[in-house]
Amino acid sequence: MAGYATALRGDPEATYRQIDLVGRTGEADGPALVQLLYEELVRALRVAAHATENQNYALKSEKITRATAILFALEAGLDFDKGGEVSHTLARLYRGARNAIIDASVGQEAQPFLEVASNLEEIAQAWAQARRG
Repeated sequence: MAGYATALRGDPEATYRQIDLVGRTGEADGPALVQLLYEELVRALRVAAHATENQNYALKSEKITRATAILFALEAGLDFDKGGEVSHTLARLYRGARNAIIDASVGQEAQPFLEVASNLEEIAQAWAQARRG
């Protein structure tokens, strides 16, 4: 319990987001989890862009790490047998996004993070619409 209180004092907003995410993932099915990953991915990239603009390199690094981990998770979850060419296309997209993020991580420009976030947000919106039917 002490760890929770310490984390809460350190960054209450981050603690709330973590609790919210844990709650949503506990109730989510596979497609809902993918949707959550997209949301977290886009959010991490936007925060990385903001951190870059404000020279907050620790936060930038944290969000780049989070974004690349999410991209790895999304790629690992692809079913190439059932998904066919769509799975292969998504794998290429995820790899390209990771490469763009890694390339941008050594720079001082926020725009590459925002571009990747925008591209992935389009896919996230299409995914959400497909889930709604």
